[in-house]
Amino acid sequence: VQLQASGGGLVQAGGSLRLSCAASGLAFSSYPMGWFRQAPGKEREFVASIGWPGKNIYYLDSVKGRFTISRDNAKNTLYLEMSSLKPDDTAIYYCAAARSILTLTQGSASYWGQGTQVTVSS
Repeated sequence: VQLQASGGGLVQAGGSLRLSCAASGLAFSSYPMGWFRQAPGKEREFVASIGWPGKNIYYLDSVKGRFTISRDNAKNTLYLEMSSLKPDDTAIYYCAAARSILTLTQGSASYWGQGTQVTVSS
């Protein structure tokens, strides 16, 4: 299984980025998917998750209204649209796949991507 995250970069506060996660080696359309992040010196935290039919969407409270998770099962790709970015959003962002939404929202996963760096300058 490979989860290849991309789309990170350096952006000013208030800006936007779109992360992508290309999946291979698993039945993508059957897996709930999620995004996590880890800031320097902090533990990894759950950011967002989406069920396999595109429902059951959950967000970290601090990103609600600013981030949107989506998936394209035909392209085996997961997305995270991030807007109104803040310096506190600076972290390495990881995509992940799990057998259940509950696993993701509890901070765990069956498969992890390699991460993409998002840096928000003030």
